[in-house]
Amino acid sequence: MSGIQGKVIAITGASSGIGEATARLLASRGAHVVLGARRVDRLESLTSAIRAQGGSARHQALDVGKREDMEAFMRFAREEHGRIDVVINNAGVMPLSKLEALKVDEWDRMIDVNIRGVLHGIAAGLPIMQAQRSGQFINVSSIGGHTVVPTAAVYCATKYAVIAISEGLRQEVGGDIRVTVISPGVTTSELAESISDEGARDAMREYRRIAIPPEAIARSIAFAIEQPDDVDVNEIIVRPTASPN
Repeated sequence: MSGIQGKVIAITGASSGIGEATARLLASRGAHVVLGARRVDRLESLTSAIRAQGGSARHQALDVGKREDMEAFMRFAREEHGRIDVVINNAGVMPLSKLEALKVDEWDRMIDVNIRGVLHGIAAGLPIMQAQRSGQFINVSSIGGHTVVPTAAVYCATKYAVIAISEGLRQEVGGDIRVTVISPGVTTSELAESISDEGARDAMREYRRIAIPPEAIARSIAFAIEQPDDVDVNEIIVRPTASPN
């Protein structure tokens, strides 16, 4: 039996990209996936598609920047299945621009989604896992959590924060709860669509010519989940083979 079979897995940012690919893969391996995102129409379509393939899926509207939304999402997952085995904090935004452009509203949005969203997931999921004496957090960072490039200072800062938060959580919880960081390199997704700065948008289009599919990241997430309970895969970096950095 797969180490994924029967697990209850809550996924944020599940309406597209890595979140969607991960939901499909984990459901195909027997997980009960609970999907959260702002675009409910896409969640409905994804849930229906998973069920049509014989998988188990539920969904609920979720804005990870709102703590009350995240708490309601976790309650929903537990009420549906009686427990939560894995929380995948995947939701993220990436509106790149140079600091001198002073796109402060976009900085705030990245902080709300990329940092607060992860913290809200931990705050809502950790008491449940502690009561169960088992569980796993999988927090999606980025190659931007390991290196900084022009136009990405704030984005990279948020992804560095994900790594720091995850490591602190790992050290604090110990024993019963596993903590994994997934750091994707350039991956096909809708993240670039949030870039309003023309120069940064053009540069990203060129950079993404070597992008790998989100299914590659989904497989890495599945690998971390399927390990035996006494094995904690702490971080996986997944890049295109052709990536220079």
